[in-house]
Amino acid sequence: MPRPSLSTGRIRLPDVPGVLTASQARATGLAIAAMQEPSGQIPWFPGGHTDPWDHVESAMGLTVAGLADEAEAAYLWLRATQRADGSWPMQWRGGTVENPDTDTNFCAYPAVGVWHHLLVTGRRAFAERMWPMVRRAIDMALEMQAPAGEFYWARGADGQPVREALLTGNSSIHLSLHCALQLARELDAPQPAWEVALGRLRHALRRHPEAFSPKPEFSMDWYYPVLGGAVRGRSAQELLDRRWRDFVVDGLGIRCVDHQPWVTGAETCELSLALTAIGDTRRARELLAAMQHLRDPDGAYWTGLVFTDGKRWPVEKSSWTSAVMLLAADALSGATAGSALFTDAGVAIEGHADRDVDCRVPCYAGSVPG
Repeated sequence: MPRPSLSTGRIRLPDVPGVLTASQARATGLAIAAMQEPSGQIPWFPGGHTDPWDHVESAMGLTVAGLADEAEAAYLWLRATQRADGSWPMQWRGGTVENPDTDTNFCAYPAVGVWHHLLVTGRRAFAERMWPMVRRAIDMALEMQAPAGEFYWARGADGQPVREALLTGNSSIHLSLHCALQLARELDAPQPAWEVALGRLRHALRRHPEAFSPKPEFSMDWYYPVLGGAVRGRSAQELLDRRWRDFVVDGLGIRCVDHQPWVTGAETCELSLALTAIGDTRRARELLAAMQHLRDPDGAYWTGLVFTDGKRWPVEKSSWTSAVMLLAADALSGATAGSALFTDAGVAIEGHADRDVDCRVPCYAGSVPG
């Protein structure tokens, strides 16, 4: 697979005609930056808590909006707060740790952010500075991989793993491992053990749905295997079509939970990203346009809407909703050199039959989870 091209010049802002202008994208980035604390930490909203995954997503939004220095402050905060074992606590509020447990997906995700930042900005020296942090985090995550290839989702403060695997989290880890390997290749630091781990995880996601705790009521469990790159081609289209009517609310976005009258901006934009990744740009654009009712005049985005009574809930403008909107707009417009990140996560598996995985348990006869 050829190396993606890194940015060599000024960042072009996303511009999706009829949906989002470049100046609006910049305003959204500035709204995220306004929530950032002096330490570089980005909470969910001012006064809210911070977790590593959404912190990284928000940093990626800053990068897309041309606020590279602010994004780097966010990654430097991660480097400063990483624990000796390569992990981070699940949750902070300000400078206080509220939950010291470890979420495997949260800890793997900085690899996505650092790779994305390098693609968009071309700042190789900064990526090299962040590389030891990414390497330690991925190596820690690999300690949580089960024998069948899936990853246990958490580890308690006592160091004991929670022996449960989540489909959404594992799909995200699939993306993280892909980006970590891309970063390693770019920095001439090959990691063959990571390649093996990615192959085993991909096989589990595609052939062993029984390895994951079912949470079919959540839309993320529906589209994340596509978003994370584990499922592509006709299988991906069939997977998304299968429950489209359960989750998509025309003109508003998608439900977070299939039985609740609640659409959420972040999930809508993530589905848009998944659709763009498989070439379905028409529906991707329609979804991005549909969620714009959550835009505030200051450029930030409200988290969601209860459409039966027209009330925003929760009553908060979340940094990560604003950030993933920018990522979805970038993917559709091709504005930055990182716009194809989610598409590229599946390129290496087109037509892949998992023949490189030594699987010792009976495999699911189909080709996708669900």
